[in-house]
Amino acid sequence: MKSSLAFRCWFYFRTGWSTYFVFALGAINTLTITYFLAIDNYPVLKNVFPTFEQYVVIMIVVGIPVLIILGYAHYKKTKAFRSEMDVFIESNPYQRRNIVNSTILVSLTMKLNEMMFKIAKNEKLTSKEIEEVEKLQKEVKKFTDDRKLSPKKDLEFVKKNLLNEFSDST
Repeated sequence: MKSSLAFRCWFYFRTGWSTYFVFALGAINTLTITYFLAIDNYPVLKNVFPTFEQYVVIMIVVGIPVLIILGYAHYKKTKAFRSEMDVFIESNPYQRRNIVNSTILVSLTMKLNEMMFKIAKNEKLTSKEIEEVEKLQKEVKKFTDDRKLSPKKDLEFVKKNLLNEFSDST
């Protein structure tokens, strides 16, 4: 933890800089440049936006809703965000490991729940059901014993079991 303090500070600095400072500075810079280099030099545009303050108010009133719609479209209506998440999962072994572990746990839990419900109803488990659970347990054990926190094994699992599923549903 101590050795990573400098990198953590660097990460927090970059996040603060890019998310907050550059965002505000970029907005101010864009408004100033577009007004004084473009609108101020064209009489037709100067009639629409007579002062810098009016230009800023109009851009805020029109720009914020337009940007909200674009942000919504990015996350909900286009494949851009899904592609970003695919790349994030492919390139981040920690996130990929969480997804793989969750998927495995859900499949095991569902199978065990089926068996518990059957037992709760005083029904006997068939040898086939017991074999299925043993097989699933062996597969999970082999998978988890063989893997390291490296991209290959978890990435193969994600591509085989999850990415196609989400691509088909969209």
